[in-house]
Amino acid sequence: MAVRQLEALNPQVHADLRVRAWQGQKPHFVQIVVSEFAMAATRCPIFVTKNQDTGEFFAGAMFGFSPGEDLASREDEGGGSFLPLDLERHGFYISDNDVAIDPQNPCFSETDGEPLFVDSQVSDALRRKQRALTLLKHGVAETADFIAAMLAAKLMEPIDISLRFDDGETLDLEGLYTVSLDALGELDDDTTLKLFRSGHLQLAYCMIGSLKQVSVLAERRNRRLTQQI
Repeated sequence: MAVRQLEALNPQVHADLRVRAWQGQKPHFVQIVVSEFAMAATRCPIFVTKNQDTGEFFAGAMFGFSPGEDLASREDEGGGSFLPLDLERHGFYISDNDVAIDPQNPCFSETDGEPLFVDSQVSDALRRKQRALTLLKHGVAETADFIAAMLAAKLMEPIDISLRFDDGETLDLEGLYTVSLDALGELDDDTTLKLFRSGHLQLAYCMIGSLKQVSVLAERRNRRLTQQI
């Protein structure tokens, strides 16, 4: 994997730099944080999985069943689109509490997009990126707390999903975890109250409720296959 060469954002060095809005399809699985669960659950299933490099759990929204597939956006149906913070900040990072950029990211241009600086002052576009970075930074820690609470209460369980589509293709989705509804129902009162007061219980039910989106996305995939025939 190539190492990113980040540059600290500087109004003099990057005075002419512009940033393009996210274009094209989303990755089919995108990391999200707990503040995004409610919005994500209306569009796509939310799962927990492990980072292949670190082995740590993280939460993600599934937009499709295979790389490059976006079944969750409903712009063609007038339903708008959900853009996770991790995509909103694309190309921007926090480095030693400063904003840094990956200058090789294709979102940057000197001729196209919104300026990052106007008369050496932070532009509205850059403020949006800064806000996304701040929310993401705090959200990653909050999400780690939620996952730790689910693991400590023995509520997290693996879920294997097997789907067969109208074109005959079968997909088996593995390495995914969700909150067990059965285990939630067996919790003792003290643990339930603790999870409720921390806000984790609501997040757990939100995650469980999002699973209904699996069949919604599968139906949308079948409909697209039919339209291609």
